[in-house]
Amino acid sequence: MTWLSMSTVEGLPLIGGQGRFRTLATAEGGLAYEIFYPAGVASPVHSHDHDSIVYLHTGSLRGTLDGREVTLEAGGTIVHPRGVPHSVEAIVDSQWVEFKTPLPARPPIAE
Repeated sequence: MTWLSMSTVEGLPLIGGQGRFRTLATAEGGLAYEIFYPAGVASPVHSHDHDSIVYLHTGSLRGTLDGREVTLEAGGTIVHPRGVPHSVEAIVDSQWVEFKTPLPARPPIAE
C-alpha cells in the first residue's frame, strides 16, 4: 500500500501543510483509510455524505464536532456522523484509521 500526499478534504484545502493517506480496504458498504497529519496540519470545517469512525493510533488531535470543541488521544475513537460539520487538527504528529460507510459518492480526500 502506497502512501499518497493529501492536500484536500471534501474538496477543501488542508490548513498548515499536507498530510498523507493510503487506502487500506474497500468494500461495497464502505472503505478504510490510514491517515497521517504532521503537527500543525488541520482540516477546515467540512461534512461528509457518509459516517466516519476514527481510531487514533498515535498522536493527539483536537477539533470541532457540530460546533463543540473535542480532543482525541492515542487509543481513542470518535464518530463524525454524515452531514455534521467537523474539523481536525494534529497537535503532534498523528496517525489514524478512518472507516467510512456507506461508500462515499466521491473520494473524500485527494492529493
